[in-house]
Amino acid sequence: MAIDVLERDDLPFPRSLPEFQQLFPDEVACAAYLERARWGAVFICPYCGVHSEPYRISTRPGVLRCRKCRRDTHLTGGTVMERTHTPLSVWFWAAYLVASQTPGMSAVQFQRQLGLSRYETAFQILHKLRAGMVRPDQDRIGGKASEVVEADETYVGGRTRGKGRGVHDMVIVAGAVEVRQRQRSGSLNKRRSGRYAGRVRLALVRDRSAKSLDGFVKRVVAPGTKIITDDWSGYAGLTKQGYDHVAIAERGNPQVAEEFMPIIHLVFSNLKTWLRGIHHGVSPQHLQAYLNEFTFRFNRRFYPFNAFRSLLGIAGDVTALTYAELYAKSQTTTSSGRVR
Repeated sequence: MAIDVLERDDLPFPRSLPEFQQLFPDEVACAAYLERARWGAVFICPYCGVHSEPYRISTRPGVLRCRKCRRDTHLTGGTVMERTHTPLSVWFWAAYLVASQTPGMSAVQFQRQLGLSRYETAFQILHKLRAGMVRPDQDRIGGKASEVVEADETYVGGRTRGKGRGVHDMVIVAGAVEVRQRQRSGSLNKRRSGRYAGRVRLALVRDRSAKSLDGFVKRVVAPGTKIITDDWSGYAGLTKQGYDHVAIAERGNPQVAEEFMPIIHLVFSNLKTWLRGIHHGVSPQHLQAYLNEFTFRFNRRFYPFNAFRSLLGIAGDVTALTYAELYAKSQTTTSSGRVR
């Protein structure tokens, strides 16, 4: 039974590297913090359900033994850190670096910062943390009368060398973003409308069919929301699904896109810049993990430091693939190129 760290205001929060070092000087401190994040003030045995102070083993700070049933519970069990041989302190450093660095970092940079001897270890830790960035019970965006949602799709990738003109390995990413309005009074810059992005959702889709695009919207946007898309036929069924659908005929006119759907296009632009600038391209089979990371950062951009606590709380209910399982997906992938 995990308790979301976001709901626990009594947990200390490091706002700088010196504070982080003071809060988490060793494995024992990291284990105590993780225990409070998962169970709160009182440990709850997952086997017998008893609320009590567990037995603690000095040589094994990550193990709690129930006083009633005498069964051991691992602090990392059921989390992205399960079965890891990496010290808990390294995972905490990793979570802090991932959450507090606004643009993020590549696996090579991550390996260098943590002093890890193997690239594979850095790669796996990053991907497991990315798995913890998505809530299993993630709510749908929109649903408020004052908010509008913009939805669209974009191609991510580029021309593949050696395959001829017009041949590419681009993949399709669907996106939806809440559009919110700032209250401005007496603004001298009339070009700034006050619109800004709220929460965003991004996902890989198989194609631009109605089954894929309408299905994406249905998964991530609350029914009854006013949603703006272009007039592509893939969105034609949204009205029947209970959305207040407004279709805009862009016809390739950038001025129309800027006027009616500026926020989702800005999100896509930031996403592509981030993929190229930080990661220098990613493989298609791992792209969804990077989309999850971008979404996590974007939705917490106003509270970057709180993302550390959020990441640990979300990760308490998520299990991640092993390194071998991460690459097993490549056998079923039709493209081996890198998405840029």
